[in-house]
Amino acid sequence: MQLNTAYRGRSAVAQTPVGLAVSLAPNLRRDRVSYTGVLRQPLRFREAMSALHDVVISDLRFKPKDKTAYEEWKKEEAAKEAHIRTEAVKLKRAELEKERGRPMPPGLERKFQRCRQRYWDARTRYSNLLSREDPELWRMLMPCDPVITVSPDVMFFECFSADESSYGCLTVERDAFEAERDVALGTTNVDYSWRLYEHFQTIRSYRETRFTIDPLGFEVQTSTDDPAYREEKIDLPQSWLRGFSSLQSAMSLPMRRVPLSREAVYSVVAFLTRNKSKRSPRAVRFELTPGRPVKLVLEPWDKEIVVHDLPYSGARNEVIRTWGRDRLRVLGRLLPLLDGVDVYLLGTGLPSFWVAKMGEMKLTLGLSGWTANDWTSGGSAIDQIVPPVAPSNDVMQAMAAAFRDSPTWTLPALATKTRGSEAAVSAGLNKLALLGQVIHDLPHGVYRWRQVMPVTLSAEVIGPENEETVAARELTRWRCKISSDKTDAKGQRQVVGTVDGRSTSEVTLDADDRIVAGKCGCSYFYTGGLRKGPCRHLQALRNKALGVGGDGGTLDNWFRRFTN
Repeated sequence: MQLNTAYRGRSAVAQTPVGLAVSLAPNLRRDRVSYTGVLRQPLRFREAMSALHDVVISDLRFKPKDKTAYEEWKKEEAAKEAHIRTEAVKLKRAELEKERGRPMPPGLERKFQRCRQRYWDARTRYSNLLSREDPELWRMLMPCDPVITVSPDVMFFECFSADESSYGCLTVERDAFEAERDVALGTTNVDYSWRLYEHFQTIRSYRETRFTIDPLGFEVQTSTDDPAYREEKIDLPQSWLRGFSSLQSAMSLPMRRVPLSREAVYSVVAFLTRNKSKRSPRAVRFELTPGRPVKLVLEPWDKEIVVHDLPYSGARNEVIRTWGRDRLRVLGRLLPLLDGVDVYLLGTGLPSFWVAKMGEMKLTLGLSGWTANDWTSGGSAIDQIVPPVAPSNDVMQAMAAAFRDSPTWTLPALATKTRGSEAAVSAGLNKLALLGQVIHDLPHGVYRWRQVMPVTLSAEVIGPENEETVAARELTRWRCKISSDKTDAKGQRQVVGTVDGRSTSEVTLDADDRIVAGKCGCSYFYTGGLRKGPCRHLQALRNKALGVGGDGGTLDNWFRRFTN
C-alpha cells in the first residue's frame, strides 16, 4: 500500500520562558486534528513515550550480513597496509640505527592508549550520527509514523514494531492535561524522528510541559515552495498491514484478565535481563486457579513467580502459555511509575496484551508470540481465531449507524443498540478492527471508532486470509484423524495421521508448537515444502493435535470459546 504523508515543519521539543513545549506536526493529508494542553505529570508522559519508542524500533529478526563489499575493502586495505608496513619498516629501521642505545620515552604507552580510546569514541559517535540522519535507514526501522487519536475522554498513540511482531498503544486521559484549547477530534499520523526521541529525554517534572498537536499547518495555505513543507511516500509492505490488522482483530475479542503486581513484573523483567535461553520452549506459562494466587513460570528454566496479593478471579483452572516474552523488557523503564499490570489472554499460543497502569496513563503492549511473522503465508496461531461465519450486512449497517451516533461503545451496549446477539456484534467488531476502523480500548473496556489509515482498508489492501489456513479449519472439524502422537528424544512432537482421506501425513512440532518439519503427498507441499507456509493438511493435523479449530462453525460456539 502506498501511503502519502505531508508535514509542515517537524515535530520538536522547544525551550520556552515558562518551560518546555512539545509540538507534534500532524499529517496534512488527513482530516484536521489538533490539541493543546499542559501536562500535569510530564515525567510519566516522558517515560511512557520512551517505552512506546522502544516498541516502534524493536526488530529482533536475524539479519544476515552482506559481506561482499566488506571483503573487497579488506583486500584493498590489506594491500595498502602491506605497502605502508614495508615503507614504515624501512624508515623505522633507519631511525633506530641512528638512535641506538637511547631509552624509550616515558609515558609513550599511556599516550597510545589515550589516542586509541579517542579514535574509537569518535568512530562510535559517527556511527550513531549516521543511524539518526539517514532517512532511508530510519524508514527501514519504522515503516509508518505513529498514529495519534484525540477522543472526547482520552488521547492515545499507536505504533507497530519494525519486525511486525509487537503493538504499542499509549492511552492518556484528557484529565491528565489542563488549560485545554484548539481541540479538534480525530485521528492522524504525526512526524516522528530519532531527534524528537532525544528531545523527549529533556522533559522534567519541575517545569511546565505544554503538549501541542500543531494546527498551524491546516490554517495556513501550504504550497510546495514553502521550505517547511515536505511530502513523503511510504510503501507499506502487505505483511506489515496484515500484521497490524491481525493483532487489532485479536485485541477485539473477549479475553481473560490476569492482574499482576509491580513486584511480579519486576521479577519477570529482572530474570529475563539476567538470563538468556539457548533452547525451547521460551514461554511464559500462566497457571491460573480460581481464588488462588496467580503463578507465572518462565520456561525452560521453570522459574516460578507467585503473585500472592492478587488471587485469580476466573471461573476454572487453566494453564496458558504465551510467547514473545523478550519484548517485556520495554516495561523495565516504567517500573518506578507502575501501579500494576493487567495481562489479557486469549489462550495458549495466541497473542497476549500487557496493560501497564500509571495513573492517568496506560501503555498497552501487544505480543503476537513470534520474533518474525510472515503474515501473508499463513500458519500463524492468530489465523485460528477469526470468526467462522461473516456477520450479516444488517448487523454491520446497524453498527455503523451506532458509531455515527457515538464513537465509544461497550459490547453489551452495542448489542442492545443494534438488537443483535453479542456473538454477532463481536464478529462485526472483529471485522471492523481487522479493517482498521475500530480499536478495543482494553484499559477502559470499550470499543472506539478510529480510522488508522487516511483511506478505508479492504480485504484486497491488507491481503485476504491464507487459503490453506481457511481450508485447514474445515478439514480439522470433519476429515482429520490422528493415528500416532509421540514425543521424541529431542522434545519434538511427531504427529501422524490422515487428512481428507489422503495418504498418511506427518508433522513435527517443536517445544513452542511450531511446525518445523513435515511430510505430505499434496501438490502444495510437493512444489513448495514449508517455504510458503505449511499446507492445509499439515495445519489440520497440528490443529487436531492442539485441540483447536473444532468449534462447530457457528458464531455462538466461536464466541463461547473465548467467553468461557
